[in-house]
Amino acid sequence: MAGLSRNNKILQELVLQPGNNTCADCAAPEPDWASYILGVFVCLNCSGLHRNLPAVSKIKSIRLDYWEDSLVQFMAERGNCAAKATFEKYVPASFYRPQQKDCVVLRDQWIRAKYERREFTNSSCLQTYSSELFESVLWKKGRDNKQFLKRIFLLSQKDFTLRYFIKEDSKAPKAVISMKDLNAEFQPEKIGHAHGLQISFKEDEHTRNLFVYHEDGQAIVSFFNAVRATRLAYLLKKHPALQSNELIPQLTTSCLKEGYMEKTGPTQREPFKKRWFTLCSMNRKLLYFKSPLDATDLGSVFIGSENHGYLVSESCSRSTRSGRWHCGITLETPGRQFVFMCEQEEERREWMEAFRAVISQPMTPEDYANEAALRRGK
Repeated sequence: MAGLSRNNKILQELVLQPGNNTCADCAAPEPDWASYILGVFVCLNCSGLHRNLPAVSKIKSIRLDYWEDSLVQFMAERGNCAAKATFEKYVPASFYRPQQKDCVVLRDQWIRAKYERREFTNSSCLQTYSSELFESVLWKKGRDNKQFLKRIFLLSQKDFTLRYFIKEDSKAPKAVISMKDLNAEFQPEKIGHAHGLQISFKEDEHTRNLFVYHEDGQAIVSFFNAVRATRLAYLLKKHPALQSNELIPQLTTSCLKEGYMEKTGPTQREPFKKRWFTLCSMNRKLLYFKSPLDATDLGSVFIGSENHGYLVSESCSRSTRSGRWHCGITLETPGRQFVFMCEQEEERREWMEAFRAVISQPMTPEDYANEAALRRGK
């Protein structure tokens, strides 16, 4: 027991060092596990993914398991910073590095890419994700039904587009989508598949959603990172004075908050209707749909900053027309007042926090232009 206590104490001191104090794979704080083959400290969730790779990684708890002196010495010599210098040496700038709250397929494929396939130990991977053309066959949900059918998707850095085709030998694409307003976000729970990906873009002044997946995790994550690489190429051409690291936050973004609320019309005398809402901090838009898997939004609300006349507050049900839910939210904009109802108090609190997060952000020149366009009804 003396040896166990001494070695575990050394490991707990090592995990406090800069670099080791966050998970080597998802940056979660205070990792309690370690791979004694790779020499990295990881969190509980990532340790489970390492266990799926017994040929390249072996996991132990730094607090509960017995550690031999030689293994402790190896951890002291390696650590997260040294491993990162080896296994992440050539990660492309556009490649998405998963965080603690990201879905399993993103974190799993990041770990497999680093340690199992060793994609980033040489520079050849840079060409893989930044090739001029990237093709993938994905299952895509029909626009007006729930059926998923195979479609061919083609990303092009020549004209910064995403095309998809119904037939293999077809020369005419079903759609040609510009990289200008395109976003991709993993949505496994919404789509009902562990590898579900949502692609959103602007179409006729509305937001159009494509819901796709691939049975193979590596294939869908590669497609996602190819989208990011194509987006980066587009933005670099659009903003030649900016560097890649300045544009990375704009490549893809996750929605700030999603869920059902009830809404009423502009006079607030109309009956409340249940709608699915999506709030995105990148474009400062609150979109609403009839259901989560709708292809096109029913409408949108631009949310500016507090200094520009936007405010959110709690409200109570004031009418018999307010439907079943009574946890109200009032959103004040320069043009009108919006009233929403949540089912539970916790949901109201989460929506309030999300609205305030957007309102607290200063508006950019592009935000002002988007606001003006919406006011003109464009």
